[in-house]
Amino acid sequence: MAGMAAGGAGLAAIVVMLMTQPRNAREWAVALISTVVASVAGGAWALHHLGLADLASRGPVGLAMLFGLAFACGLPGWVVVRACFTWVHRRRNRDIAELADEVRKQLRERP
Repeated sequence: MAGMAAGGAGLAAIVVMLMTQPRNAREWAVALISTVVASVAGGAWALHHLGLADLASRGPVGLAMLFGLAFACGLPGWVVVRACFTWVHRRRNRDIAELADEVRKQLRERP
């Protein structure tokens, strides 16, 4: 079961890095780590939320579903991390309190 989740996480990381190529070795490492963590954590959350905890007991079909779930959950991981770092980088001259206030203000303005 862990191998199927790892396979899905690995393929998600490869797809993400081929579509949005990291600019340097640091970004490559961040892309790999964030995609794998998103696959594992997001996949675990999706399994729990959707009530699919028994996938591994369903045989090859269940393992294939687990693989696909881990793959799908990993895809947005790198994009979200990259967007967060870009947002913070554009505001690099502000302190943490100003950043928090801006986030609160943006959340309040949402419909």
